[in-house]
Amino acid sequence: MGIGEPLDNYDNVVKAIRILNNPKGLAIGARHISVSTSGLVPKIYALADEQIQCTLSISLHSPIDEKRSEIMPVNKVYNIEKLIQACKYYIEKTGRRVSFEYALAKDNNDNLEDAKKLIKLIKGMNCHVNLIPINKIENGKFTKSTNENIIKFRDYLNEHGIVATIRRELGSDIDAACGQLRRKNLKNS
Repeated sequence: MGIGEPLDNYDNVVKAIRILNNPKGLAIGARHISVSTSGLVPKIYALADEQIQCTLSISLHSPIDEKRSEIMPVNKVYNIEKLIQACKYYIEKTGRRVSFEYALAKDNNDNLEDAKKLIKLIKGMNCHVNLIPINKIENGKFTKSTNENIIKFRDYLNEHGIVATIRRELGSDIDAACGQLRRKNLKNS
C-alpha cells in the first residue's frame, strides 16, 4: 500500500511476493501479505491464477456505480459488477477471503441505505469489510463521517452477517494518515 496501484506493476509485484514468501528470502507467510488494488479486474484474475495465498484488498468505497466512479475513476472501466465477479473468482481459486476497504465520507456513502446495498452486493462472499474513517485533506471534496454514523454502519453490517471492523486512526493529526501523504502547495517556499 502507498506505492500507487500495485497491479499496474503486476510482474514486479508478483516477483516481490514470491521473494518475500520464499524461505531463502524473507520467509514471510503469503497469508501475511496483502495486495491492495483499486480494482484492475484483469489483473485480479491473473493474481488468482498465480495461486499465491496473499490477501486481496479492494478499495471499494461504495456499492453504487455512480458514487464509486466519483470516488474511484477506475470504476468507469471496471464497474462494480465486473469487480465483484473477479473477487468471487479470486476467492474460488485461492480459498482466501477478500478484504473490502470502505472509506466513509460524510453525507456520501455513510448511510444505512448504502449499507443495505453493500450487504446485498457481498452477502455470501468470503469477505471482510474494513471501514475507514476518511481523513481530512486540505481542499478535499469529502469529509469524515461522524463517529456515530461510522459505528451505526459497522453495527448494521455485522448484524446482517457481514464481518466489518473500523480501522484505527493513526497519523491524521500530522497529515500522515492514509490519503494524506501528498505534496502541499507551499506558497512561501
